[in-house]
Amino acid sequence: MKRTTGILLSVSSLPSKYGIGCFSKSAYHFVDWLRDAGQTYWQILPLCPTSYGDSPYQSFSTFAGNPYFISLEKLIQEGVLLEAECSSVDFGEDPGRVDYTKLYHHRLPLLHKAYERSDINRQADYRAFEETNRWWLSDYALFMAVKDSLDGKPWTEWPEDIRLRRQEALDRCRRELYFDIEFHQYLQFKFFQQWKALKSYANRQGIQIIGDIPIYVAMDSADTWANPDLFQLNRENRPVAVAGCPPDGFSAAGQLWGNPLYRWEYHQKTCYAWWMSRLRCCFEMYDVTRIDHFRGFDEYYAIPYGESTAVHGHWEKGVGIDLFRQAERTLGWHEVIAEDLGYVTDSVRQLVQDSGFPGMKVLEFAFDARDTGSASDYLPHNYPENCVAYTGTHDNETLTGWLDSITPKERQAVRDYLCDAFTPQEKLCSPLIALIMRSRAKTCIIPMQDYLGLDNRARINTPSTVGTNWQWRLKKSDLTPQLQQHIRQTAMRYGREANKTTED
Repeated sequence: MKRTTGILLSVSSLPSKYGIGCFSKSAYHFVDWLRDAGQTYWQILPLCPTSYGDSPYQSFSTFAGNPYFISLEKLIQEGVLLEAECSSVDFGEDPGRVDYTKLYHHRLPLLHKAYERSDINRQADYRAFEETNRWWLSDYALFMAVKDSLDGKPWTEWPEDIRLRRQEALDRCRRELYFDIEFHQYLQFKFFQQWKALKSYANRQGIQIIGDIPIYVAMDSADTWANPDLFQLNRENRPVAVAGCPPDGFSAAGQLWGNPLYRWEYHQKTCYAWWMSRLRCCFEMYDVTRIDHFRGFDEYYAIPYGESTAVHGHWEKGVGIDLFRQAERTLGWHEVIAEDLGYVTDSVRQLVQDSGFPGMKVLEFAFDARDTGSASDYLPHNYPENCVAYTGTHDNETLTGWLDSITPKERQAVRDYLCDAFTPQEKLCSPLIALIMRSRAKTCIIPMQDYLGLDNRARINTPSTVGTNWQWRLKKSDLTPQLQQHIRQTAMRYGREANKTTED
């Protein structure tokens, strides 16, 4: 079994121009940097459009791409934008943070200018894209156009006729909002055009993409609005119960995500047709797909709609292995990572084992008393081959921040495990990374912040909070030859270095 390694970095965190990481030259440079650092994988976060709280796990669509990731540089090259137009816009003062408010107010108008100048309807490749993706694109573009016309209100607050998708209302909106609908279809065309070019380039350089699929969709999404039968909604298309996590050592109130829950008996009757479409899209977009909150397929936590916390939720039985057996029959075998973190029961362990997918091991959980799982499962000497090992994920503190936040007793346990009493605490990231790299785990993924030794100011997400998440960005000056050499030597030392390719 080949030993591999990679780096976790959101596309939004790239040091691109114009306010946010995107599919610009910086993404291609990062691929080259990964290749020369001996890496096999670039793990990213979901690429879908962000909605509430700017979270990629609360999206307006599970099938659409985030328009913020469209490279303005490439639109300049196409001649539909001017460099002066882009450079004159205020995207925020701090190149190390994403300012989503300014992006919303300034980047989307630039993209609309590009659309107006594109003469897109005359382009054969656009018409082919529209036809091929009509099964999801039509509803998504209409959803976004109606939302824009109603000042961004969630669809649950729309007028009843369009909220309940009465045919005369759908027809009227398609007529009245024709150009707004076409604008959103144009954005999706450019997104997928640019993403496919970037992924193809990465693959040629020997870099594989690990993508991420959230288990749930957002309530305020085209998916829920257009397919209410898939979810636990009442006759007025209001939720009966919503998703979340129970109280644990990290949150006394639990996590109230608010996503609609699946009506699994309906999915079973359709042979999981919607899920097959969803997974097929992911398998086309990524080389490896990480399925978030995998335990939710075994049991899911249901919180009565209207609750302000997750305290009064309860567990319900999920769909189990049946979904993944159907996926293998319908779609064939694909590489998947099961995010099996949190409170893991014997039935969850059995589901992961039955699926054959590698689970996840997070080093921080081995020493943190706040975690509800078994600490011994996360000690590197216990890792099986068939797993993916992380120092932390997008939901964790950075290693440096975590070492600052745990108790003195827990820090001492870390040092005892390392047999290291003398390395300064601020330098402990390297030996902790080495700890999982020399484990039996087939693959190790390290967040870029941990290689850089950054504190919690670089944390990407704190669950159950809003306002400061998903903002951290890498600086171009961080990607030094010295760091690249260190990462490559680490991969080489533990038998994880990828074969270098020289193809352009």
